Amino acid sequence: MEFLLQATTPDSETRAGEIITDHGVIPTPIFMPVGTIASVKGIHQRELREDIDAKIILGNTYHLYLRPGVDILRKAGGLHKFMGWDRPILTDSGGFQVFSLASCRKLSEEGAKFQSHIDGSRHLFTPENVVDTQRIIGSDIMMALDECPPGTSDFSYARKSLDLTKGWLERGWEHYLSTEPLYGHSQAFFPIVQGCVYPELRREAARHVASLGAPGNAIGGLAVGEPAEKMYEMIEIVNDILPADKPRYLMGVGTPANILEAIDRGVDMMDCVMPTRNGRNGMLFTANGVMNMRNRKWADDFSELDPDGPTWVDHVYSKAYLRHLFVTGELLAMQIASIHNLGFYLWLVREARKHILSGDFKDWKNEMTERVTRRL
Repeated sequence: MEFLLQATTPDSETRAGEIITDHGVIPTPIFMPVGTIASVKGIHQRELREDIDAKIILGNTYHLYLRPGVDILRKAGGLHKFMGWDRPILTDSGGFQVFSLASCRKLSEEGAKFQSHIDGSRHLFTPENVVDTQRIIGSDIMMALDECPPGTSDFSYARKSLDLTKGWLERGWEHYLSTEPLYGHSQAFFPIVQGCVYPELRREAARHVASLGAPGNAIGGLAVGEPAEKMYEMIEIVNDILPADKPRYLMGVGTPANILEAIDRGVDMMDCVMPTRNGRNGMLFTANGVMNMRNRKWADDFSELDPDGPTWVDHVYSKAYLRHLFVTGELLAMQIASIHNLGFYLWLVREARKHILSGDFKDWKNEMTERVTRRL
């Protein structure tokens, strides 16, 4: 994997670049639709490629390990062939999912023991076998096993958690270096910076991660309960240390405003379930603000969903029509809203890239942040 830095903005840390993988080139900054279990919920792969032009999607090691399982994925020839996707894939290591299973998991230096949320069966994730599983999945970018502490963790817990994550990272990195891809394309390994909301821990973690010289680096453990301003502070602290010539991936973030603020602070890659999850529940993100499509005010509004945003197939749908689909419980409502929201997020990062390259990102970002945070 290569990263080519193409432009920076003088009055911010903002960057534009390209990540070159064996499955395609990813222009940055980029947003990655979440395809947790080999599917971006409710959206066909054709729509991801042709309608919204997703350059990379995300899968999850925890969920894919449980279902369909590594045997099926190996027989299929990896996740790309299994799901019919010929563009890059990134896989999370499953650390966040194990974090969410707080009542049925146990962490130790060995790894993370947990019970399946599906059938209660017991499993062990180690730094090494998580690499092996991602080798079988065949993702273009794979993540290190980490612990994601809650944003409200006290310093003592955050300290112990970071020590655990650092030890796991050393082992995972060594195992990555000693193993090979299975399907003929290269795989990059990204360490994850943890440390909760404590600057000294974040700096320590960032220095440790940077010292490995990995192809790219990630920032984890944010947007998990801490205030947004604290999240932005941690991003600034970490990005001051992470190497500028490697892509920086902010995990699990966030709202359109969060994305713009992260880009302004030097983040290159982001993912979040919000576009599809909120879309399925009737919330639309647009270039002029957020809409609840069940509101009575849209019942006789026959204008386009997002006239000032991106243009693709959903321009044929009106606000009135989409509201009708939601209030009648029609499945098409969730599909249209999910495609729309993902399309909007991808349009937003493409616009950000355009303004970085033209040198006026800051002014555009300030105006756009005000617009996307409105409630319509």
